[in-house]
Amino acid sequence: MHHLSNPKLTGNAKALRRNMTKEERKLWYDFLKLLPVTVNRQKVLGRYIVDFYIHNEKLVIELDGDQHAEPEVLVKDEARDAWLREQGITVLRYPNSWIDRSFEDVCRDILSHLPGVAAPEIE
Repeated sequence: MHHLSNPKLTGNAKALRRNMTKEERKLWYDFLKLLPVTVNRQKVLGRYIVDFYIHNEKLVIELDGDQHAEPEVLVKDEARDAWLREQGITVLRYPNSWIDRSFEDVCRDILSHLPGVAAPEIE
């Protein structure tokens, strides 16, 4: 078994894919799905489920709601990000508010981590 897989979380990941947040849906349908690379939604990596994962670039994209500003959630996010970095994975985090207010900037930032990938037309 691959060290990043975790069958115990597969059901949870499927449920999260079916019930994406408004911001996740926007980023997925208006940008990530249009990229010429494979992007996984709600991907299980070890004991975590990440919002979006681009395996070829070892890149995780996380969208954070208001709860991520809570001290106990920040500590968990830091531990999660540290574990992902130990696996050689880069983590990009964006507050949900940025998807609403600065969508094109978020898309440009993601593209800056995808060398050689052409930008799709952003809606």
